[in-house]
Amino acid sequence: MCEVSKKLLDLEQRSVTKFLSKEGKKPKEILERMVAVYGESAPSYCKMIFWSKQFKWGRESTEDDPHTGRPVEVTSEEMCQKLESLILQIGE
Repeated sequence: MCEVSKKLLDLEQRSVTKFLSKEGKKPKEILERMVAVYGESAPSYCKMIFWSKQFKWGRESTEDDPHTGRPVEVTSEEMCQKLESLILQIGE
């Protein structure tokens, strides 16, 4: 599954979790319904508990919180040229 599809699936499942949590459903009930619909792509029980609690405590967003620190990936033409130059220098 590609990264974009995974993110969209996560958002979809969190939205379902949010809705059912607001209806008063317990994490176990929500997970059982998720497994019936999503099969192996259903979230884990630990994730279900985490997101259910978040929504119970008033969280509205289904998006991941922003992370601090180094970016996971950097791809720019300038960076590629610098890396290529370094690799060529090492090979000399």
